[in-house]
Amino acid sequence: MTSDLQLAVELAEQAGQLTLNYFSRKSLRVFTKRDATPVTEADREAEKLIREAIASCYPADGVLGEEFDERPAGNNRRWIIDPIDGTKAFIHGVPLYGVMIALEIDGTVQLGVVNFPALGEMYYAEKGCGAFLNGLPIAVSSISDVKEATVLYTEREYLLDAASQHPVDLLRHQAGLVRGWGDCYGHTRVACGRAEVSVDKIMSPWDCAALIPIVTEAGGCCFDYRGKTTISGEGLVSANKAIGTALLDDIKNL
Repeated sequence: MTSDLQLAVELAEQAGQLTLNYFSRKSLRVFTKRDATPVTEADREAEKLIREAIASCYPADGVLGEEFDERPAGNNRRWIIDPIDGTKAFIHGVPLYGVMIALEIDGTVQLGVVNFPALGEMYYAEKGCGAFLNGLPIAVSSISDVKEATVLYTEREYLLDAASQHPVDLLRHQAGLVRGWGDCYGHTRVACGRAEVSVDKIMSPWDCAALIPIVTEAGGCCFDYRGKTTISGEGLVSANKAIGTALLDDIKNL
């Protein structure tokens, strides 16, 4: 484990513990952001903790987070943070929220960490080094038949939008099991082989930067609705190798 990954894991643990101090607290303060999405005092405090530690260890590094303005980099390194991915779940006492930290170097995400504090699950990966859950290697499933696949989604629009011929949207009718276990939780299910596809139709860089190296290092695929692997695309699809490759081929033919 490199020093960068070690720092990310340690900060995800510390921020996760901070969020647990607020989790299920009836007095939790919830605010509404300009985009009408909720944010809590736990989101802000967790991001502050991570930002301050990075500034202390790597003062020239940039930081992009969900809750505060971006700090420009003085070098080729940028940390990308989502202190609580799944804030709505967090507010309602659902333990499927994650603390997410990624490091981008020269425009490429090199490592990702996702900590689920309420579940005791820590996922991490670094480019070229494999993916791990609580220190043990993980891999995507080998299922290739969509009829046997489990497909997870976040936004209800995935099921409610008008009929679509996009290959990813067709999965909602074809898959053996479709469930709304969303946000980062769904994508980590793909990485550890407990689901075959996870779909988010709306994503920001901090929502997906940490997930891409974890899923890909576990042997899977990550791409947006245009078939591009990017943190700034149209949504995010995580899939195992067999189904992901087929989806990418179908997207190219659109």
